[in-house]
Amino acid sequence: MFTRLHWLSLALVLTCGAAGAAVPQFANPLVPQRADPHVILHTDGYYYFTATVPEYDRIELRRARTLEQLGKADAKVIWRKHAKGPMGNHIWAPELHFIDGKWFIYFTAGSAEDKWAIRLYVLESGAANPMEGGWTERGQLKTAWDSFTLDATTFSHAGQRYLVWTQRRPEKELHATNIYIARMDTPTSINSAAVLLSTPEHKWEKVKYLVNEAPAVLVRNGKVFITYSASATDASYSMGLLTADAGSDLLDAASWRKSAEPVFVSSAENGQYGPGHNAFTTTPDGKTDVLVYHARNYREIKGDSLEDPNRATRAQAFGWRADGSPDFGVPVADQASSGPAKR
Repeated sequence: MFTRLHWLSLALVLTCGAAGAAVPQFANPLVPQRADPHVILHTDGYYYFTATVPEYDRIELRRARTLEQLGKADAKVIWRKHAKGPMGNHIWAPELHFIDGKWFIYFTAGSAEDKWAIRLYVLESGAANPMEGGWTERGQLKTAWDSFTLDATTFSHAGQRYLVWTQRRPEKELHATNIYIARMDTPTSINSAAVLLSTPEHKWEKVKYLVNEAPAVLVRNGKVFITYSASATDASYSMGLLTADAGSDLLDAASWRKSAEPVFVSSAENGQYGPGHNAFTTTPDGKTDVLVYHARNYREIKGDSLEDPNRATRAQAFGWRADGSPDFGVPVADQASSGPAKR
């Protein structure tokens, strides 16, 4: 929970954020050994949290009144992988969304027989409290191609709901993962063509692997922003940014502009490596935007980075530049400090 000093520091940020002033930090990491975090602040006043577990075998939910209480909150297992067939392996990147009075979890899963045959799937619950309700499998969320697909998110803008996700085109020789967007007609289906928004093209997007993945959406200042993560899931991992005018046609690729440089990268000074796969939320009063992401606090990894369990969930408040674009600063150090974080 923020101390009085935190809030005094935050007031300074809100006054001087455009000038790159310091921002207060949370007690990080919020949740150890939880990658690909997703957090929402619901109308009941609770933060709901889900993430990838190191065993890749289940989906958990937890809730708390503050972000910093999430790490101590009870984690309830609401679904486990299948013993055979689809949804039987590599359970990744769950996201919880409240749509038209129901809860939906979008997640990635491989098959029990082929863990790399990963696709998108959906769970649904009509319970008021997603921690207590039963969950129904709604099956695969199908896209234009039946190929390597992961990391779906959804958002509503100007009366229309959209799906944004990561996929590999099956006919392409290069094994690149790209970011796509499509219009949704129900919470479990799309009804438009898939529009390519981003493919790995810059050097920082192609370290070890050609990767654009993990989109997250933020609408502010007359703009629609999509962050995404690039390169291998080690210290190379970083975040890029796509931007469109809020009044533009979001299904027109020409509406989107891509940052030439990453907007959030490893910080050796602060001992944070591979920041990415983020989500957005706010402080309880809704006045301050918060970036939630995972990172490790060491660079060197033994073996496959996906088998290293120590990507941990972290959070930090961020500000805005004079042109209306987000200023994420740098990943803050792991410390329970009431002082400002370096930017």
